[in-house]
Amino acid sequence: MPTFDDPVVDATEASAALRGLAHATRQFEDPADTYPVIGDLLSSVRSLRQVLDQLAAAHIASRARAHDDAGSQAAGATSALAAADELHQAGTLLASVEARLDAASQHSGRIAWHPTPAASEAPGARWISVVFLQGSEADEVLDLIGREGTDAAIEHLAGFDYGEEAVQAALENGYVYDEPPLGTLDKVATRDVYTLTYSPFLGHVSLLREHSALPDPALLGIDTPTPAVQKPPPRPVGNAVAAAIQRRPTPPEEKTDWFVRRPGTATAQSRGLAL
Repeated sequence: MPTFDDPVVDATEASAALRGLAHATRQFEDPADTYPVIGDLLSSVRSLRQVLDQLAAAHIASRARAHDDAGSQAAGATSALAAADELHQAGTLLASVEARLDAASQHSGRIAWHPTPAASEAPGARWISVVFLQGSEADEVLDLIGREGTDAAIEHLAGFDYGEEAVQAALENGYVYDEPPLGTLDKVATRDVYTLTYSPFLGHVSLLREHSALPDPALLGIDTPTPAVQKPPPRPVGNAVAAAIQRRPTPPEEKTDWFVRRPGTATAQSRGLAL
């Protein structure tokens, strides 16, 4: 909740709210919701322009207290005035943003959105969300993309795919899509049954998988054979011991899991879902 008197706390909350909005607006279930969102953004831009003007005024009013790292008051005052000028310029540019948003709001308000086609006419859901990362976790993957490319990132994020468990979690949370959801600034890469979407600008990474398709085993690391353990030759035992061994029940055979993790991949507890 806004404090209305603590600019640092309110600025942090506004930043978090806008980041959440950037994620939430990647896909609209009801396009009619775009109209109120545009209206709120228009109000936000007007408030932001006022904030910029007030920040500029604070720099000017307090320039006598400004110093640089070397202790020069003249240099500090010069920087304060320069910052105030840039803030005023930013506020001036927002005037055109405000005008464009106002026009967009008027056009959007004239639209009568029709219902979606009947289920028989619409394509079935084809994509599930495997993992969605943001913040520092996304930064690590974005760095990996910069160093080794998108294939390496897809192979890394495939470690979050737990097969039917991932499908059920996506169905329960509504993270199933006709097409991979994309934001305006998102970049896309595909490999095998996976689609990677990422945005260095907004700082998020998402991996999706075709709903009913199995991935290439190499992406899950299950094509690497496990070295067989060499067992020592059996030692001679007496008749009583041999009889006891024969009476011992044979443990049930373990089934091979298609989605078994290779050493070093993500665990189920570290899995994240989104979208």
